[in-house]
Amino acid sequence: MGLNRDQLQAALSRIRMLVLDVDGVMTDGGIFLGADEEIKRFDSRDGAAIKYLVRHGVVVAVISGRESAAVERRCAELGVTEVHQRVLQKMPVFVALLERHQVRPEEAVVMGDDLAELPLMRRAGLGIAVADACPDVRRHADWVTRAAGGHGAVREVAEALLKAKGLWARLLEKYLA
Repeated sequence: MGLNRDQLQAALSRIRMLVLDVDGVMTDGGIFLGADEEIKRFDSRDGAAIKYLVRHGVVVAVISGRESAAVERRCAELGVTEVHQRVLQKMPVFVALLERHQVRPEEAVVMGDDLAELPLMRRAGLGIAVADACPDVRRHADWVTRAAGGHGAVREVAEALLKAKGLWARLLEKYLA
């Protein structure tokens, strides 16, 4: 599938909501299980980018099929309040998010790595697959990131989104002043 550069920029400039899967998007997909806890590795640059989006008014939401205290903690640290875990049917949650935040489907981007995200990616204005997503997800995505899940893919998308909206230069200027 895929969009050309101009189409991608136009789509990104309209985005008001970013919906993320966790395992394979916010993380590399690895799950470490201890006797009483689950441990996940999150990329710090992805986290910084999520904070930038939240500060600039982009709704960031997480919809995951698994449940993990680590996800709750990480999302709280990043200011992500829309955290939906143990969701086997993701579409009703996605539709409810759109309605609650008064976001049209074309103003939403969904990032995924596996088949469970395909319906959301196809409904959203922009469907993005991480570089190491399964082949069918990459084939049906509007954009495939260069970075793998848990290794900067969210950062890649967030920067592109903020640049398309004309917000990146202002953000950068704060750090250069």
